[in-house]
Amino acid sequence: MAITAKDVNKLRQMTGAGMMDCKKALTEAEGDFDKAIEILRKKGQKVSASRADRDTKEGSVFIKTSNDNTEAILIALNCETDFVGKNEEFQALGNTILEVAFEKAPADVAGLLNETAGDTTVAEKITELVGKIGEKIEVSEYVRLKGEAVVPYIHAGNKLGVLVSLKGVNGSDVTEAGKDVGMQIAAMNPVAVDENGVDASVVEKELEIGREQARAEGKPDNIIDKIAQGKLQKFYKENTLLHQQFVKDNGLTVAKYLDSVSKGLTVAEFKRIAIGG
Repeated sequence: MAITAKDVNKLRQMTGAGMMDCKKALTEAEGDFDKAIEILRKKGQKVSASRADRDTKEGSVFIKTSNDNTEAILIALNCETDFVGKNEEFQALGNTILEVAFEKAPADVAGLLNETAGDTTVAEKITELVGKIGEKIEVSEYVRLKGEAVVPYIHAGNKLGVLVSLKGVNGSDVTEAGKDVGMQIAAMNPVAVDENGVDASVVEKELEIGREQARAEGKPDNIIDKIAQGKLQKFYKENTLLHQQFVKDNGLTVAKYLDSVSKGLTVAEFKRIAIGG
């Protein structure tokens, strides 16, 4: 049967695929729109598979917070080039996935990909856009954070996102303080909230480095462990959030800054996700 320009345009409006792809799909499907859509999806799957080994170091982070600011989610949608990362359809896809994640609360990325978004799954939505754009696209991260107050912070042109869960809020408006701490986390990339959150293997590695440095400096054996403990404390000061110098006032630690905002205010947890590393 003859495929008209009107038919091609209709399929293009339905799918967002290119004109030639739509014409080929309709021709192959003998004018059946449902079959043509399936063909386009299959093409997208093939494109996705053929680009599976490509690096996706560009993209955007997307954040949504509950109305009462006690819960927020953060996802990272990656692609190959900055050009695609700024594309309106890519951004629209990211926001669609964000809404699905917030509403359905899947356990992880795999669960998110299997959730439905309209009449298809999230994974199929991604595949459709891959087929149209020709770049690998993937959800690389998805995190959810709850607390007394959860404050979001987005940095570096939507390339880096932070969620900060605060406790000891006591009814105060802690939005500005939360954003200040989010900026701190974005800039300084702490490994944990405080020393209690540092993995035991990291602690042991830092102690061993301290011991080796002390031995190399010729320190007596009986004080090597004490020196190593001192170096570990320095590590905590530089690499754990609450002990770090506050970037907006080096005369304060982050812990002291928060306490000055509201007595007892502190960080319960944080998440930091950066596109490309």
